[in-house]
Amino acid sequence: MKKRYVVIMAGGRGERFWPQSRLRKPKHLLPIVGDSPMLAQTVDRLSGLVPPEQVFVITNAEQRDAVLESCPGLLPERVIGEPQGRDTAAAVGLAALLVESSDPGAAFALLPADHVIADGDGFRKVLAGAFEAAESQDFLVTIGISPDFPSTGYGYLKQGGNLETASDRPVHQVERFVEKPNLEKAEQYLKDGGYFWNAGMFVWRPQVILSAISKHAPELSAGLEDLSASWRDSGSIGQAMDKVYPTLKKISIDFAVMEKAEGVVMLESAFDWDDVGEWPAIARHYPADEQGNVFKGAGVALDASGNLSYAEPGHTISLLGVKDLIVVQSGDATLVCHKDCAQEVKAMAQEVCRQKPDLA
Repeated sequence: MKKRYVVIMAGGRGERFWPQSRLRKPKHLLPIVGDSPMLAQTVDRLSGLVPPEQVFVITNAEQRDAVLESCPGLLPERVIGEPQGRDTAAAVGLAALLVESSDPGAAFALLPADHVIADGDGFRKVLAGAFEAAESQDFLVTIGISPDFPSTGYGYLKQGGNLETASDRPVHQVERFVEKPNLEKAEQYLKDGGYFWNAGMFVWRPQVILSAISKHAPELSAGLEDLSASWRDSGSIGQAMDKVYPTLKKISIDFAVMEKAEGVVMLESAFDWDDVGEWPAIARHYPADEQGNVFKGAGVALDASGNLSYAEPGHTISLLGVKDLIVVQSGDATLVCHKDCAQEVKAMAQEVCRQKPDLA
């Protein structure tokens, strides 16, 4: 059986989860949902599909030690720190170079570090099918999540015709990528059917994705060639990263390649999924009291309704006469905002950190 690899992207700052999420310990290194860090949950979910020695993690250089502490089963040489974030296309190219250096013909999955998936068996079955499809032809394989509400926060995939099967699962052409819609369009997508959330999970072989980058993003491709040459010359991926990586073009993989490429296919999800992109999403994973208040950590509510409270161990949050608030206590900072402002937490975090850099 061919070797298979997984590359986990864990370089974000998770600013929408400030103040719990900070630069040195962001969302994917925290138990935002569940009792273990989100990254550790992602690694554990691969058990039985890919052994730990075939898992890479691309993270922020400042987070590398924390990643290894959170996931001690990972090989240190497989945890690569970006000296500077250059968006997902550069990370994808780096991932392809890393896998190619280990096993040029092997397929690899590219996964975000911070998704919530309870059905590990269903996830592994779909991913096995995606690997099979990527190994059979020069496909760029993605996973489409069956939508259960008209989300305006996700991009969508428009499903095309059925091409083949992989692990008894249909493989469909992706007709097009659709940007985040307004509510009216999202409702229409749900009504029409054939539209799936784009979860940012991909499977392909190194040369297939590198060839697509070369065709559709030549400037980035040239930078990746420089990175590879510097790695060969120095014998050190770390030295090459420091020298070349900050010069790579900053662009997302969807804009750079996926929206233009041929051979893009999808498998439908057969598992639950949540990217918990902002604080209100936490409420989907914890029980509410009779007034609709959701507490993670200790909390007391009196004449209060529809609130979300998040407290660290040893701290209790008390809610009196308020409704529809998000209240988060974390170390030396506290956030209080209306649920309607959840999308603005990132901007709030940036402003706080501009005025008080020690809170970043």
